[in-house]
Amino acid sequence: MTSACHGRLPNVDATTPAVLYLPVSLGRDEVAALCEDVRARLVSGGAEVVVCDASGLGPPALTTVDALARMQLAARRAGGRIRLRDPAPALRALIDLTGLPIALEGQAEQREPALGVEEAVEPGDPAV
Repeated sequence: MTSACHGRLPNVDATTPAVLYLPVSLGRDEVAALCEDVRARLVSGGAEVVVCDASGLGPPALTTVDALARMQLAARRAGGRIRLRDPAPALRALIDLTGLPIALEGQAEQREPALGVEEAVEPGDPAV
């Protein structure tokens, strides 16, 4: 099968970040390779963000958070950062608990009220 490029470069959206699909478990053996992959994607692709798809990860543990922290460090050293896509609620909670500064896709902004929630006002409260 031939491509329809006819000597031209294919259209590539430069704003779409690279996606790295994480394995089921993030052990010490995989961390070095993942860190190198993150670094290579940032350096060669010229991107600022590598999206790490966490939908295939198994139950999170501190080794998972350690691996993500090392990947974030590798990304920072290469001038970028990582962002998690589809992390499980347990992984979100563990990241929040450890304070790891990783952006999560679909995360609501802090101090932003949930949709459909109104503040209650007590009858005796003074007007502001």
